[in-house]
Amino acid sequence: METMPIEKNRYDSVLSLETWRNGDDEVLRPSGILDYAASLDLRVALFERLDAGQMRLTVDLSRLRLLDCAAADTLLRAQLEAQERGGALHAPGATDLVLDVLEIIGAAKQLRAYDDPPAGSPPVEETDGDETDPPSQWTTVNELLRQAAAMDRNDPRRNALRERAIEHSLPLADRLARRFHGMGESPADLSQVAALGLMKAIDGFDPDYGTDFGGYATPTIVGELKRYFRDKGWGVHVPRRLQELRIEINRVRDTLGQRLGRSPTPRDVADHLGVDEDQILEALVASSAYRPVSLFAPLGGDDDAGTLADVLGDDDRDIDGVEFRQAIKPLIARLPERERRILSLRFYGNRTQAQIAADLGISQMHVSRLLSRTLDGLRRALLDG
Repeated sequence: METMPIEKNRYDSVLSLETWRNGDDEVLRPSGILDYAASLDLRVALFERLDAGQMRLTVDLSRLRLLDCAAADTLLRAQLEAQERGGALHAPGATDLVLDVLEIIGAAKQLRAYDDPPAGSPPVEETDGDETDPPSQWTTVNELLRQAAAMDRNDPRRNALRERAIEHSLPLADRLARRFHGMGESPADLSQVAALGLMKAIDGFDPDYGTDFGGYATPTIVGELKRYFRDKGWGVHVPRRLQELRIEINRVRDTLGQRLGRSPTPRDVADHLGVDEDQILEALVASSAYRPVSLFAPLGGDDDAGTLADVLGDDDRDIDGVEFRQAIKPLIARLPERERRILSLRFYGNRTQAQIAADLGISQMHVSRLLSRTLDGLRRALLDG
């Protein structure tokens, strides 16, 4: 078995990922918890290798403690993409909760999750590298941007050169945007975000550094796409401090578990990060806000149990009248006895004006005038108050 370094992990801000070569296969071994945020980085890593021509990929799941459905979907989509390109992808070594999730969604056999993980491990020393398009592909773009940089900013030819460079580079932006398809966001929106990242790369590229534009643009575009998922993809707005704290929690939880010999508690994580335990609990609760539960999701997993929408309360029409009833009580208490009795008989006793007149020994027209005058006075008193 040949074991050699492929590249230094560029995604360790979210995902702990080891890579090495095992014969014709490239092995990627994530560690800890592979949740939605980490699945974005895994997706980038897998599709970068497919785009670079690596057709046989192995994702070693032996060091994962948990993965969610988004991460499983990433593996299945990458496997389908590899097969369409004439290659293969499998994910052996799944155990415990990881294997349970894959079995529940019916993907364990398809991903060969029951197989033993590959032998070997990456060397301790790793080298930097970046899989991008061949330099020759970017010769035209590099030259266009070099010419544009030498011109005055108000020169109309400069904008023309910039537009040509964008047109030559748009296929790269589209290819990077496709890596994130199927993650709950519109493909059209992702293409626009990638194009925005491309224009930022065009404006920020300095040809004098001697690097190819493709190598500079790829992390810029991918960063813009990941920023979009972080800032715009959440179903419920979550402050950035909680999003970043959530990433820190995922990063240290596995290390703490190995050191403590058990699953770390929120207090353990808080002490390690130097923050309040309440902040840890708040960040953990916020993790569920990316994809809120649908109001039409069955309760308890049973279709006959109804949905969440069925147990939500409706507007109480009497609520709006509570304030008015409480405000009018002292006003009614100040009315003369006869006016209070007329109001009581009319609105609480449901008596007609004729019945009230007979009861009080006055005419029906007199009752009407008294009732009208009393209601007008109460209305003005409420408005003045």
